[in-house]
Amino acid sequence: MITRRSRLGLLAATLAIVASACSGSATPTPAPPSAAPSVAASVAPSMAPSAAPSVAASPSPAASASALKIGVVTDIGTLNDKGFNEYSYKGAVDAATTLGAATPPSIVPKDASEYKADIQQFVDQKFDVIVTVGFNLTNDTVAAAKANPTIHFIGVDQSPICVDPQGNPDSTFACKGDAKTLLPNYTSLYFAEDQAGYLAGIVAAYASKANIIGAIGGTTLCASCVRYIQGYELGAKSIKPNIVVKSSYVTHDFSAAAFNDPAGGKVFAETFIKTNKVDVLFQVAGKTGNGVLEAACENNIYGIGVDVDQWLSLGAPANACIITSAEKHLESAVNQAIMAFAGGTFISGDQLYNAANDGIGASPFHDKASLFGPEVQASLDSALAAMKAGTLQTCPTTGCGVAP
Repeated sequence: MITRRSRLGLLAATLAIVASACSGSATPTPAPPSAAPSVAASVAPSMAPSAAPSVAASPSPAASASALKIGVVTDIGTLNDKGFNEYSYKGAVDAATTLGAATPPSIVPKDASEYKADIQQFVDQKFDVIVTVGFNLTNDTVAAAKANPTIHFIGVDQSPICVDPQGNPDSTFACKGDAKTLLPNYTSLYFAEDQAGYLAGIVAAYASKANIIGAIGGTTLCASCVRYIQGYELGAKSIKPNIVVKSSYVTHDFSAAAFNDPAGGKVFAETFIKTNKVDVLFQVAGKTGNGVLEAACENNIYGIGVDVDQWLSLGAPANACIITSAEKHLESAVNQAIMAFAGGTFISGDQLYNAANDGIGASPFHDKASLFGPEVQASLDSALAAMKAGTLQTCPTTGCGVAP
């Protein structure tokens, strides 16, 4: 399971997995709901039993839900990235549609220097809810939440929220302030990547004939990438204890090679496949990982996607070899957080989405369903039940989120 200690220890070095390319716009741009593809059925999680949510009593939500102004600031890249940015945005669109509110405008920063100013654009326009996407926006979101207590902020993958006793971003990572009480207008949605990876590992083990499977992460500094892969290995070994799991990372920094280089990812994966003789390959590298999947398909091995159902998001022919994806239910989580605000039950602080509240999952097999017998789904169901009960270890006891 993910521990708060491991998340805090890696806070300075962690980035959310953002499937992105270096282009964007600094002007709020509405995107039609059809711009983002639908995902498999949305879920409606309740809070995990282990969570201790703090419901903000003030400030109050807007009097009329249909009048809510909702804005989204993504990380660098593109809005329709078929991954993290897109599905987080789609969650905001879903909520606005349900409430009868205007379609949320979005801002895609050109680089990290624009985060603060882009958030401020929505503040200046007196938006009610501002969604910021990705770990990179954490400090600017914290600062904006403190400076604007009447506006609600929803951060995706910005946990743990680390503040000083005054509620300011804490660059020392001492985290002596209680974000739930100091910033009652700010919540961060985070996910149990190791659980999703574990489910993907189960599928990989059943699909593998060579009993050698692989995983490629974007960078060793991305703790969420590492947790995905750690869970993947444990899940595979739960089915075949002697299966060999090979893993590698494209880079050891946060350069574009980690998440924004499909061509580079393809070249890296081709070498990895030939060297390790794997017959299933899991990508945890955003757009770079899309190149990994391309290499898998061209080498006639199976691919496993990440974050969203990539069989759906990539579409044909790019999805030809995808057997499943390790999912964070981004769309559902963002949707629910906005709906909670509209209903007067906004929850502040760090909010974990895991198996216990249907915050993670494995995608359907789609056109590969004939590859798997009923025992595969039975194994997935059993693992999910154990995760929900809190009895299944899906990350190493020590070093969870830390690359070897």
